[in-house]
Amino acid sequence: MTTHCNDLFSPGCIGTVVIPNRLAMPPMGTNYATWTGEVTDRLIGYYAERARGGVGLITVEFSYVHPTGRISFYALGVHDDALVPGLRALTDAIHANGAKVSIQIAHGGRRCRSGITGMQPMGPSAIPCLGGEVPRSLSPAEIDTMVSWFVQAARRVQEAGFDAVTLHMAAGYLLQSFLSPYANQRDDQYGGSLEGRMRLPLEVLRNVRRQVGESLSILARLCVDEFVEGGLTLSEARQIAQLLEQAGLDAIDTAAGIPEMMHFSQPPMALSRGFLVSHARAIKEVVRIPVFAVGRINDPLLAERILQEGSADFVSMGRPLLADPNLPNKAREGRFDEIRPCIGCNEGCFKRLYAQLDVSCTANPRAGRESLFPEGPASQLKKVLVVGGGPAGMTAAIVAAGRGHRVTLCEQEAQLGGQLRMGDVPPHREEMRTLLEYLTGQLSKSVVEVQLCTTVTADTAREVGADVVILATGARPLKPRIPFEDGSVLSSWDVLTGKAVPGSRVVVVGGGEVGCELAELLATQGREVVIVEMLQDIAIQMEPRGRTLLMGRLRQLGVKVLTQSSVNHVAGATVHYEQGGLKYQIRDVDDVVWAVGSASNDSLRGPLMAAGIEPRCIGDCVKPRRILEAIREGYELAQSL
Repeated sequence: MTTHCNDLFSPGCIGTVVIPNRLAMPPMGTNYATWTGEVTDRLIGYYAERARGGVGLITVEFSYVHPTGRISFYALGVHDDALVPGLRALTDAIHANGAKVSIQIAHGGRRCRSGITGMQPMGPSAIPCLGGEVPRSLSPAEIDTMVSWFVQAARRVQEAGFDAVTLHMAAGYLLQSFLSPYANQRDDQYGGSLEGRMRLPLEVLRNVRRQVGESLSILARLCVDEFVEGGLTLSEARQIAQLLEQAGLDAIDTAAGIPEMMHFSQPPMALSRGFLVSHARAIKEVVRIPVFAVGRINDPLLAERILQEGSADFVSMGRPLLADPNLPNKAREGRFDEIRPCIGCNEGCFKRLYAQLDVSCTANPRAGRESLFPEGPASQLKKVLVVGGGPAGMTAAIVAAGRGHRVTLCEQEAQLGGQLRMGDVPPHREEMRTLLEYLTGQLSKSVVEVQLCTTVTADTAREVGADVVILATGARPLKPRIPFEDGSVLSSWDVLTGKAVPGSRVVVVGGGEVGCELAELLATQGREVVIVEMLQDIAIQMEPRGRTLLMGRLRQLGVKVLTQSSVNHVAGATVHYEQGGLKYQIRDVDDVVWAVGSASNDSLRGPLMAAGIEPRCIGDCVKPRRILEAIREGYELAQSL
């Protein structure tokens, strides 16, 4: 079993550039640029922090070569000479902190939206992305113009001091759309055969090489499998890789998926770690240039094993470096248990990115806000009492103690974790456990005094004499408001914690994320499950990529779903519900499980205030939300003390 990372931290070459180690940060959008595409201090601080953390190569995010190719309001641009000074400041900061740097230049193509660019999207053919607008098919003359945009962008990249430039040939953007037999249905010289579909990407590569010479290395982020019927396959991608190598490409950064199959390019935790490594190996078998592996690689020991087995020359870690920019240094020093884990939830990163919000991270609320929260001791040390040992309370205690405060954390249960202890119970949610283990591990290493099985009252809080009382008492499940006669009505929390074991035929009332994941758990255990949901669809608040996979699994398991339905009452083994004004029954039910949300558990707040103590409330005791908000509020409050 691999226990060290010698190969991961050995140098490697890409073209003429020597990379200090084999760990790379792939391009990930942030929405930290200005609306005109300019570099900001926030963007510089974000990338400088990752460089300081020890990564060998950073590829700066999607940067549009022309405003018609912009994919978000705050995407980074390389379309104007006026942007070069800001880009130079960015490369200087990254270099000063020890990393090499590339930048991904791209045009959004058929993935653009008129609400952002002000015009109809453009692509090889009039084939829209899933849920997108119908693009306009580009003329040969317009394609020539596109090539010139890429060339001029590469010139600016070179002037800004980058070590390399990455051509975006993945994720459904312009160049990848031309490569794709699914998106490219042209019958001219830019379509049809592989030779025709390769024409534009090869023209871009050759002209960029002509512009920058050999001093700037050129990489391609290449989709090696679209995972869609009629799309690009791994077999054809191997041919594309060879042709790109022959045309002068220096390295291939593998990727997969298109918008119709986005869960392959932005994989949720339901997909296994390293699920695309075999694709990288298949590409490496047919080229001599370096190949990057990607795809849910969030463990440096896994990255080391990939290199040792010869599956790739470099390993890309994106979201793990969002979660912990110091992952490389910690791995190099063997401090694996100190690495803040990426759990693949997609909540702070991709979900926010595509909502046109700035990117954050569930596990790391400091991500992208490094200058707002500089690390260091507090100016005035205080005595702090934290009530509640869930993610909000644990985070507040750890951060406050790290800043020098004297902290006591009281938890009424015999274990820490709060709702995190239920989070890893449903199938495909196992990695939630790594976040719980990290928080409890950090707490045990801190100087926080932890008191379990301890109920705090206003009297005990006053006796502690704390300068600050932080209320992080979480939430409690909502109770059913319907009449039930002799039937078994259970709480989803009771089932997930093992306090209750349902029978073989179960009705789950509530089709939110918790209800759906609970239904999957019960169905995998061999139970017959029906979900009853009042809304038009189920799990509508769930992160879209994870939701797509969950919906497919529920169908395969035979879970029955009743939407726009409300339960009126439960009588013995019969559930009475209403749908569309008509009344129905579900008979021979063993148990009804209630999963309709939670309510804040803030019962201690009133007594504390009556005792003259003004508590600082965080997490679900303010309002039931997600782990992201709980950890963020715990962090921000501790930083403010």
